[in-house]
Amino acid sequence: MPKLPSTMLAVRAPVPGGPEALLIEECPIPLPGPHEVLVRVTAAGVNRGDVAQRRGHYPPPAGASDILGLEVAGEIVARGNRVSRFSLGDNVMSLVSGGGYAQYCLAHEAHSFAIPSRLNMLAAAAVPEAFMTVWHNVFQRGHLQAGETLLVHGGASGIGVTAIQLAKAFGATVIVTAGSEKRCDICRELGADVAIDYKNDDFVLEVLHATNGAGANVILDMVGGANIEKNFEAAAVEGRIVQIGFMDSAVAKASFRILMLKRLVYTGSTLRPRSVEDKARLAHAVETNAIPFLRQGTFKPVIDRTFSLDQVAEAHRHMESGRHIGKIVLEVGSS
Repeated sequence: MPKLPSTMLAVRAPVPGGPEALLIEECPIPLPGPHEVLVRVTAAGVNRGDVAQRRGHYPPPAGASDILGLEVAGEIVARGNRVSRFSLGDNVMSLVSGGGYAQYCLAHEAHSFAIPSRLNMLAAAAVPEAFMTVWHNVFQRGHLQAGETLLVHGGASGIGVTAIQLAKAFGATVIVTAGSEKRCDICRELGADVAIDYKNDDFVLEVLHATNGAGANVILDMVGGANIEKNFEAAAVEGRIVQIGFMDSAVAKASFRILMLKRLVYTGSTLRPRSVEDKARLAHAVETNAIPFLRQGTFKPVIDRTFSLDQVAEAHRHMESGRHIGKIVLEVGSS
């Protein structure tokens, strides 16, 4: 293994603001702790959490890097003295609490996955955040079962397309909302049974129609706002509603009477601030239950566009435009 340089290029947002607040800086390459690997980053996923951090609304957890980026794919070039799962030279895709928008990034070995042979590095960088988010919220918190109906808001997003693919692989019926007929068509191509253009149709009425009045057993919502009360109406009796974001608003006026009458469960989660041990358990569940579909070629990540590291501001603008379908990826280094 060749000797590593002492510094690297990385992206920070020292002052909150728009995409122009993103600065590429030279900084020291971090050293791995006992259970960490140092990844030479080939590609990094772009997530809404990165946008929120840039705006000053999603600070890194205590002890995490202030470099943006929550998932990476690349080659292990150094490792801590207690790492047992991986060797130098292994290619991995990893969930990280920060540091992904850089030429080198630290990752915990328990939050890393061997890259399936069917995936290139760009596709692999689109996996960790989406797969862990969907598995935890749809299957662990939402308890989605084969034969049930899942409603996904934002069906064309990176989380949305992953939810479609995983839910269909486990035998669920999938209904999605999306912001145009084109986006609805793509969701159908990916396996969605019903796609609703929420700008032109009332999703509550459409969901009830599609389920013969029963409603959705599980609802995955990253929008919030007015959706919160409407989700109560669209849910089935004993349905589970899982909130994972607020593209609209975290504040809403809603009647909770329906929640009582239908015996609904309304829950939610975030991923980044969770403990190392908690994320390790989740990663193990994803490794066991979800990653095999990528190894078998059942489906693959949906990549909208890739940008180079020096185009990071353009990548954020594209994310904020809402025009993307699937994941946006930064191409940091050569594979």
